[in-house]
Amino acid sequence: MIPAIRKAYNEAFTKEKYEVFLNQLHGVYPGQVDFRVAETPIFVPKDFTKKMLDACENIVDIIAAPQFKELTKNAIPKNVQVPGENDHSHFIAFDFGICINEAGEYEPQLIEMQGFPSLFAYEILLDDVYKDNFPIPPGFSSYLGGYTKETYSKLLKEIIVGTHHPENAILLEIFPRKQKTRIDFYCTEEHTGIKMVCLTELIKEGKKLYYLNEGKKTEVKRIYNRVIFDDLQQQAPEVQEKGKIFFEELDVEWCPHPNWFYRISKYTLPLIRHPYVPPTFFLHEIKQMPADLENYVLKPLFSFAGQGVIIDVTKEDIEKVKDPENWILQRKVKYADVIQTPDIPAKAEIRIFYFWKDGDTRPVATNNLARLSKGKMVGVRYNKDKEWVGGSFCLFEK
Repeated sequence: MIPAIRKAYNEAFTKEKYEVFLNQLHGVYPGQVDFRVAETPIFVPKDFTKKMLDACENIVDIIAAPQFKELTKNAIPKNVQVPGENDHSHFIAFDFGICINEAGEYEPQLIEMQGFPSLFAYEILLDDVYKDNFPIPPGFSSYLGGYTKETYSKLLKEIIVGTHHPENAILLEIFPRKQKTRIDFYCTEEHTGIKMVCLTELIKEGKKLYYLNEGKKTEVKRIYNRVIFDDLQQQAPEVQEKGKIFFEELDVEWCPHPNWFYRISKYTLPLIRHPYVPPTFFLHEIKQMPADLENYVLKPLFSFAGQGVIIDVTKEDIEKVKDPENWILQRKVKYADVIQTPDIPAKAEIRIFYFWKDGDTRPVATNNLARLSKGKMVGVRYNKDKEWVGGSFCLFEK
């Protein structure tokens, strides 16, 4: 995105340097980076960062408003409503595509957002290993809001652990050591002192939860929740049975509470009107379908990882939908072939991390991740056998 820096980076790049970088990254927790890591970060100019943050702050205004819970009262399916919801999500992630507008200018367009964690701790590792192997242009940082590695790591720990001892806080997931994102769980253990615990390992006694911490029965007082119910509902019956624990009254704090996964999601998009948010509508509220349906994307509200999305929408696709209240129609955006690579340019998405500490009136921007793609959609299955694609991060011009 900054031509001089991109040109210099590409000319200095060698496969040998990249292999050394990868070997160091994979060597920290051998066998745990289970996705492709791209050959390059994205160098983001100040004006583009400002555009993304302007959109984020506009959306935060809506989320932080007193009426937000009322506006999203139908966002949570009745079968997954969890008791004990708190006042706000501790984490929000905003996904922007780098797009081209009608004037031929680069601009961000919000693709999705989530009131749910992302690879918050892994990004510390990625930035560190990258700095060990490649020069960082002066005046660039992966951190936002004036944060540094030290202050970011400290805030992450404060939010996840809360007022408790780390042994009383856990990272909860379904078979965490088998998840594609498990590298982040190992990094989270390192930066916060908490342990990753499988849902099946929880012990319930009355309203209290426990886990075995090196063989010692230890009370769980705060849960850093990484369980997605869509994933839970695809598990074996005995795992789903264990998952019913979510819907019982428990003496635990959630971070973030599972209900925020639904409140801050695709469900929120139709509430927003902003130049960097593509017009989005609940399917059941559309009185007259757009004549140019080919310029829209049809998305199910309650799915994740791009499942069920229809890119080339037809009238027949609309007619097939049996539950239009659970779908949105979103204006397509035109991704830019923005990252010059040795063969064809790559498209990119940027995820901005927002953290919301208990007691604060609103969340703050802290860090990011990025994904490079040469396929029709961003995602592993669309980028097989390609180079200069995969997981990455941004270096923002200060």
